[in-house]
Amino acid sequence: MIDDPGHDTAAAQRTAGTPDHDDATRRYYETGDVDAFYDAVWGGEDIHVGIYAEGDEPIGEASHRTVEHTADKVADLLGPHATVLDLGSGYGGSARALAERFGCRVVALDLSEAHNRRHRAANAQRGLDGLIEVVTGSLDDLPYEDGRFDVVWSLEVLCHVEDREGALREAVRVLKPGGALVFSDIMTPEEPPAEAVRPAFARLGVQTPATPAFYLAQLTELDLKSADFEDRSPDLATHYARLDEDVHRRTAELRNRISPAYVDDLLANLPLWTDVTRRGLLRWGLFHGRRPAG
Repeated sequence: MIDDPGHDTAAAQRTAGTPDHDDATRRYYETGDVDAFYDAVWGGEDIHVGIYAEGDEPIGEASHRTVEHTADKVADLLGPHATVLDLGSGYGGSARALAERFGCRVVALDLSEAHNRRHRAANAQRGLDGLIEVVTGSLDDLPYEDGRFDVVWSLEVLCHVEDREGALREAVRVLKPGGALVFSDIMTPEEPPAEAVRPAFARLGVQTPATPAFYLAQLTELDLKSADFEDRSPDLATHYARLDEDVHRRTAELRNRISPAYVDDLLANLPLWTDVTRRGLLRWGLFHGRRPAG
Protein backbone atom coordinates (compact mmCIF):
# COMPACT_ATOMS: atom_id res chain seq x y z
CA MET A 1 0.00 0.00 0.00
CA ILE A 2 1.36 3.42 -0.88
CA ASP A 3 0.58 6.36 1.34
CA ASP A 4 -1.42 9.34 0.25
CA PRO A 5 0.79 12.12 -1.16
CA GLY A 6 -1.58 14.76 0.15
CA HIS A 7 -0.64 14.12 3.76
CA ASP A 8 2.47 16.01 4.83
CA THR A 9 3.53 14.64 8.21
CA ALA A 10 5.26 11.53 9.46
CA ALA A 11 1.89 10.25 10.66
CA ALA A 12 1.31 9.00 7.14
CA GLN A 13 3.75 6.12 7.60
CA ARG A 14 2.39 2.60 7.64
CA THR A 15 4.72 0.87 10.09
CA ALA A 16 7.79 2.17 11.86
CA GLY A 17 8.16 0.36 15.14
CA THR A 18 8.01 3.05 17.82
CA PRO A 19 4.91 3.35 20.05
CA ASP A 20 4.51 7.09 19.47
CA HIS A 21 4.78 6.64 15.75
CA ASP A 22 2.35 3.73 15.71
CA ASP A 23 -0.19 5.84 17.62
CA ALA A 24 0.20 8.70 15.15
CA THR A 25 -0.28 6.33 12.24
CA ARG A 26 -3.45 4.87 13.73
CA ARG A 27 -4.89 8.36 14.29
CA TYR A 28 -4.11 9.32 10.72
CA TYR A 29 -5.78 6.28 9.22
CA GLU A 30 -8.99 6.83 11.14
CA THR A 31 -9.75 10.07 9.28
CA GLY A 32 -12.59 10.09 6.78
CA ASP A 33 -10.59 12.11 4.25
CA VAL A 34 -8.17 9.24 3.71
CA ASP A 35 -10.93 6.75 2.91
CA ALA A 36 -12.74 9.23 0.71
CA PHE A 37 -9.58 9.99 -1.29
CA TYR A 38 -8.73 6.32 -1.82
CA ASP A 39 -12.32 5.52 -2.79
CA ALA A 40 -12.74 8.44 -5.18
CA VAL A 41 -9.35 8.44 -6.90
CA TRP A 42 -7.76 5.02 -6.33
CA GLY A 43 -10.85 2.82 -6.37
CA GLY A 44 -10.67 1.81 -2.71
CA GLU A 45 -9.42 -1.74 -3.37
CA ASP A 46 -5.77 -1.89 -4.47
CA ILE A 47 -3.88 1.16 -3.23
CA HIS A 48 -0.55 0.67 -4.99
CA VAL A 49 1.50 2.19 -7.76
CA GLY A 50 -0.08 0.99 -10.99
CA ILE A 51 1.34 -0.88 -13.94
CA TYR A 52 -0.16 0.94 -16.93
CA ALA A 53 -1.16 -0.63 -20.24
CA GLU A 54 -2.33 2.80 -21.41
CA GLY A 55 -1.24 6.15 -20.06
CA ASP A 56 -4.80 7.34 -19.51
CA GLU A 57 -6.40 4.21 -18.05
CA PRO A 58 -8.16 4.32 -14.66
CA ILE A 59 -5.80 4.32 -11.70
CA GLY A 60 -7.69 1.51 -9.98
CA GLU A 61 -7.29 -0.80 -12.98
CA ALA A 62 -3.55 -0.17 -13.20
CA SER A 63 -3.17 -0.66 -9.45
CA HIS A 64 -4.94 -4.03 -9.66
CA ARG A 65 -2.64 -5.01 -12.54
CA THR A 66 0.29 -4.55 -10.15
CA VAL A 67 -1.29 -7.12 -7.83
CA GLU A 68 -1.83 -9.59 -10.67
CA HIS A 69 1.67 -9.11 -12.05
CA THR A 70 3.21 -9.60 -8.61
CA ALA A 71 1.16 -12.75 -8.09
CA ASP A 72 2.48 -14.15 -11.37
CA LYS A 73 5.99 -14.16 -9.88
CA VAL A 74 4.99 -16.60 -7.13
CA ALA A 75 2.08 -18.42 -8.81
CA ASP A 76 3.96 -21.73 -8.78
CA LEU A 77 3.87 -21.69 -4.96
CA LEU A 78 0.20 -20.83 -4.60
CA GLY A 79 -2.92 -22.94 -4.40
CA PRO A 80 -5.35 -24.26 -1.79
CA HIS A 81 -2.43 -25.77 0.11
CA ALA A 82 -0.56 -22.47 0.50
CA THR A 83 -0.55 -19.64 3.05
CA VAL A 84 0.55 -16.07 2.26
CA LEU A 85 1.55 -13.35 4.72
CA ASP A 86 0.55 -9.91 3.36
CA LEU A 87 2.52 -7.23 5.22
CA GLY A 88 0.83 -3.82 5.27
CA SER A 89 -2.39 -5.18 3.76
CA GLY A 90 -4.37 -1.90 3.65
CA TYR A 91 -7.96 -2.38 2.50
CA GLY A 92 -7.23 -5.99 1.54
CA GLY A 93 -7.20 -5.84 -2.25
CA SER A 94 -4.12 -8.05 -2.54
CA ALA A 95 -5.41 -10.58 0.00
CA ARG A 96 -8.77 -10.91 -1.77
CA ALA A 97 -7.17 -11.17 -5.21
CA LEU A 98 -4.84 -13.95 -4.02
CA ALA A 99 -7.59 -15.86 -2.21
CA GLU A 100 -9.96 -15.62 -5.17
CA ARG A 101 -7.39 -16.53 -7.83
CA PHE A 102 -5.56 -19.33 -6.02
CA GLY A 103 -7.83 -20.48 -3.20
CA CYS A 104 -4.92 -19.93 -0.81
CA ARG A 105 -5.13 -18.78 2.79
CA VAL A 106 -3.89 -15.25 3.52
CA VAL A 107 -2.81 -13.73 6.82
CA ALA A 108 -3.17 -9.98 6.30
CA LEU A 109 -1.28 -7.80 8.78
CA ASP A 110 -1.78 -4.05 8.98
CA LEU A 111 -1.18 -1.39 11.64
CA SER A 112 -4.49 0.43 11.12
CA GLU A 113 -7.46 -1.15 12.88
CA ALA A 114 -9.74 1.17 10.88
CA HIS A 115 -8.39 -0.35 7.67
CA ASN A 116 -8.71 -3.80 9.16
CA ARG A 117 -12.39 -3.32 10.03
CA ARG A 118 -13.08 -2.28 6.47
CA HIS A 119 -10.97 -5.18 5.20
CA ARG A 120 -12.91 -7.76 7.27
CA ALA A 121 -16.26 -6.35 6.14
CA ALA A 122 -15.28 -6.57 2.46
CA ASN A 123 -14.01 -10.13 2.93
CA ALA A 124 -17.31 -11.17 4.51
CA GLN A 125 -19.32 -9.51 1.75
CA ARG A 126 -17.38 -11.47 -0.88
CA GLY A 127 -17.46 -14.75 1.03
CA LEU A 128 -13.70 -14.76 1.66
CA ASP A 129 -13.56 -14.41 5.44
CA GLY A 130 -12.88 -18.14 5.72
CA LEU A 131 -9.66 -17.77 3.71
CA ILE A 132 -8.35 -14.43 5.01
CA GLU A 133 -7.31 -13.71 8.59
CA VAL A 134 -6.90 -9.98 9.26
CA VAL A 135 -4.45 -9.11 12.04
CA THR A 136 -3.54 -5.76 13.59
CA GLY A 137 0.23 -5.42 14.02
CA SER A 138 3.50 -4.09 12.61
CA LEU A 139 6.37 -5.53 10.61
CA ASP A 140 9.20 -5.25 13.11
CA ASP A 141 8.28 -8.27 15.29
CA LEU A 142 6.05 -10.75 13.50
CA PRO A 143 3.98 -12.93 15.87
CA TYR A 144 4.55 -16.12 13.85
CA GLU A 145 6.78 -19.16 14.14
CA ASP A 146 9.73 -19.79 11.84
CA GLY A 147 8.93 -21.28 8.46
CA ARG A 148 5.17 -20.82 8.51
CA PHE A 149 4.41 -19.14 5.16
CA ASP A 150 4.81 -20.17 1.54
CA VAL A 151 4.94 -16.55 0.39
CA VAL A 152 5.59 -13.26 2.18
CA TRP A 153 4.16 -10.34 0.18
CA SER A 154 4.37 -6.56 0.65
CA LEU A 155 3.58 -3.68 -1.71
CA GLU A 156 4.99 -0.18 -1.04
CA VAL A 157 5.34 -0.59 2.71
CA LEU A 158 9.05 -1.03 3.45
CA CYS A 159 9.83 2.56 2.40
CA HIS A 160 8.03 3.67 5.58
CA VAL A 161 9.81 1.27 7.94
CA GLU A 162 12.72 2.58 9.99
CA ASP A 163 14.48 -0.78 10.40
CA ARG A 164 14.25 -2.26 6.92
CA GLU A 165 17.00 -4.79 7.59
CA GLY A 166 15.09 -6.06 10.62
CA ALA A 167 11.79 -6.19 8.74
CA LEU A 168 13.37 -8.22 5.93
CA ARG A 169 14.98 -10.60 8.44
CA GLU A 170 11.59 -11.15 10.03
CA ALA A 171 9.97 -11.71 6.63
CA VAL A 172 12.55 -14.35 5.69
CA ARG A 173 12.41 -15.97 9.12
CA VAL A 174 8.74 -16.84 8.72
CA LEU A 175 9.20 -18.23 5.18
CA LYS A 176 9.13 -21.97 4.62
CA PRO A 177 12.17 -23.54 2.94
CA GLY A 178 11.56 -23.03 -0.76
CA GLY A 179 9.19 -20.14 -0.03
CA ALA A 180 9.30 -16.75 -1.75
CA LEU A 181 9.55 -13.14 -0.64
CA VAL A 182 8.06 -10.65 -3.09
CA PHE A 183 7.70 -6.91 -2.51
CA SER A 184 7.69 -3.52 -4.20
CA ASP A 185 9.02 -0.21 -2.98
CA ILE A 186 9.63 3.42 -3.90
CA MET A 187 13.36 4.23 -3.78
CA THR A 188 16.06 6.55 -5.05
CA PRO A 189 18.76 5.73 -7.60
CA GLU A 190 22.14 4.49 -6.36
CA GLU A 191 23.72 7.95 -6.32
CA PRO A 192 22.95 10.27 -3.37
CA PRO A 193 19.33 11.47 -3.56
CA ALA A 194 18.78 14.67 -5.47
CA GLU A 195 17.76 17.57 -3.26
CA ALA A 196 14.46 17.76 -5.14
CA VAL A 197 13.31 14.39 -3.77
CA ARG A 198 13.86 15.21 -0.12
CA PRO A 199 10.59 17.17 0.35
CA ALA A 200 8.63 14.35 -1.29
CA PHE A 201 10.05 11.69 1.04
CA ALA A 202 9.84 14.01 4.04
CA ARG A 203 6.09 14.26 3.49
CA LEU A 204 5.95 10.49 3.95
CA GLY A 205 8.10 10.71 7.08
CA VAL A 206 10.96 8.89 5.29
CA GLN A 207 14.37 10.23 6.25
CA THR A 208 16.60 7.80 4.34
CA PRO A 209 15.05 6.09 1.32
CA ALA A 210 16.42 2.76 0.17
CA THR A 211 17.96 1.97 -3.21
CA PRO A 212 17.59 -1.11 -5.44
CA ALA A 213 21.19 -2.15 -4.66
CA PHE A 214 20.45 -2.00 -0.93
CA TYR A 215 17.53 -4.39 -1.22
CA LEU A 216 19.38 -6.78 -3.53
CA ALA A 217 22.30 -6.84 -1.09
CA GLN A 218 19.92 -7.56 1.79
CA LEU A 219 18.28 -10.44 -0.09
CA THR A 220 21.69 -11.92 -0.85
CA GLU A 221 22.80 -11.51 2.77
CA LEU A 222 19.63 -13.31 3.88
CA ASP A 223 20.59 -16.19 1.58
CA LEU A 224 17.66 -15.83 -0.77
CA LYS A 225 18.28 -17.45 -4.14
CA SER A 226 17.57 -16.00 -7.59
CA ALA A 227 17.10 -12.55 -6.06
CA ASP A 228 16.07 -10.08 -8.72
CA PHE A 229 14.66 -6.59 -9.22
CA GLU A 230 12.20 -5.74 -11.98
CA ASP A 231 12.62 -2.01 -12.53
CA ARG A 232 9.23 -0.45 -13.37
CA SER A 233 10.20 3.17 -12.73
CA PRO A 234 8.44 4.51 -15.86
CA ASP A 235 5.16 3.27 -14.37
CA LEU A 236 5.86 5.34 -11.25
CA ALA A 237 6.07 8.49 -13.39
CA THR A 238 2.86 7.57 -15.21
CA HIS A 239 1.13 6.83 -11.92
CA TYR A 240 1.81 10.21 -10.33
CA ALA A 241 1.01 12.03 -13.55
CA ARG A 242 -2.36 10.24 -13.57
CA LEU A 243 -3.03 11.08 -9.91
CA ASP A 244 -2.13 14.73 -10.50
CA GLU A 245 -4.27 14.93 -13.61
CA ASP A 246 -7.24 13.20 -11.97
CA VAL A 247 -7.24 15.37 -8.85
CA HIS A 248 -6.91 18.61 -10.82
CA ARG A 249 -9.63 17.57 -13.29
CA ARG A 250 -12.03 16.55 -10.53
CA THR A 251 -11.24 19.23 -7.95
CA ALA A 252 -14.80 20.55 -7.67
CA GLU A 253 -16.23 17.04 -7.28
CA LEU A 254 -13.59 16.03 -4.74
CA ARG A 255 -14.27 19.11 -2.60
CA ASN A 256 -17.78 17.72 -2.10
CA ARG A 257 -16.41 14.35 -0.93
CA ILE A 258 -13.19 15.34 0.87
CA SER A 259 -12.44 18.32 3.09
CA PRO A 260 -11.25 21.38 1.12
CA ALA A 261 -8.02 21.52 3.17
CA TYR A 262 -7.20 17.95 2.22
CA VAL A 263 -7.86 18.64 -1.46
CA ASP A 264 -5.60 21.71 -1.21
CA ASP A 265 -2.82 19.49 0.16
CA LEU A 266 -3.25 17.14 -2.78
CA LEU A 267 -3.15 20.01 -5.27
CA ALA A 268 0.07 21.29 -3.69
CA ASN A 269 1.87 17.98 -3.20
CA LEU A 270 1.03 15.92 -6.27
CA PRO A 271 2.88 18.23 -8.68
CA LEU A 272 6.02 17.72 -6.56
CA TRP A 273 5.79 13.95 -6.95
CA THR A 274 4.93 14.28 -10.64
CA ASP A 275 8.02 16.42 -11.22
CA VAL A 276 10.55 14.18 -9.45
CA THR A 277 9.21 10.99 -11.03
CA ARG A 278 9.10 12.52 -14.50
CA ARG A 279 12.74 13.60 -14.07
CA GLY A 280 13.74 10.04 -13.20
CA LEU A 281 14.80 10.91 -9.65
CA LEU A 282 12.94 7.99 -8.05
CA ARG A 283 12.85 4.24 -8.64
CA TRP A 284 10.01 1.76 -8.26
CA GLY A 285 9.79 -1.92 -8.99
CA LEU A 286 9.37 -5.47 -7.74
CA PHE A 287 11.84 -7.61 -5.79
CA HIS A 288 11.66 -11.38 -5.63
CA GLY A 289 13.78 -14.04 -3.96
CA ARG A 290 13.44 -17.63 -2.78
CA ARG A 291 14.52 -19.26 0.44
CA PRO A 292 16.63 -22.37 -0.26
CA ALA A 293 14.65 -25.60 -0.12
CA GLY A 294 15.57 -28.07 2.57
